[in-house]
Amino acid sequence: MKAVLVVEDDLHMRAFIRVLLETAGYGAIITQNGREGLQRAGESLPDLIILDLMMPEEGGIPMYRELKSSDRMKHIPVIVLSGVENNTFSHSLRMLNLGQADPIPGPEAYIEKPPNPEELLQTIQHILGPGV
Repeated sequence: MKAVLVVEDDLHMRAFIRVLLETAGYGAIITQNGREGLQRAGESLPDLIILDLMMPEEGGIPMYRELKSSDRMKHIPVIVLSGVENNTFSHSLRMLNLGQADPIPGPEAYIEKPPNPEELLQTIQHILGPGV
């Protein structure tokens, strides 16, 4: 079973994504912030990460930067699922990459909240293939 790490601070959104994943045959690993997400990503090396950007404590942008800078985890595909507009995130990523010899790549997909369940599931299936 393919495992998907969900990094999301909103309880209702976590529950929604968990049900969507498990119904489609994927395993769900649920975390509430970037610090917890990084720890679980390093432990489990999931097949995919669904990452919110705006979270208390450690947010999604620092976690994304850590993921894509880690030799061990940079291969893990990421879907950013956020209330932040894609243009804003893209701008932040460009600023992070200024003057960097090894720029941080963009995510495999970017979906703005609230997500359309079919769009989110199709994006997951496009990246991972069908669940079990």
